[in-house]
Amino acid sequence: MTEIPRIVTADLVIHGVLKIVWNDGYVGVVDLRPVIARDNMFDRLSDPANFRTFAIGEYGHALIWRDAQGQDLDLGSGSLRKRAETQAELHRLAG
Repeated sequence: MTEIPRIVTADLVIHGVLKIVWNDGYVGVVDLRPVIARDNMFDRLSDPANFRTFAIGEYGHALIWRDAQGQDLDLGSGSLRKRAETQAELHRLAG
């Protein structure tokens, strides 16, 4: 079984874009703006103030956004890693 990479740090680049470091040393920039625009579940993250409230989940397995009612939105570290790698490859091919 392949171990899921854990998030060590996550920093806001601009609204909707995060720089994430995983425990294996991989550093990626993840653009979540398409997800926010496309998926109604993430509507509240279209507000920059709400987007900035993310936290790294227990053991680094996800990024979590909690609303005022205590409801969580989360994106798993594995899916964020895949998105970062795909976006990096697209930038490489376009360059």
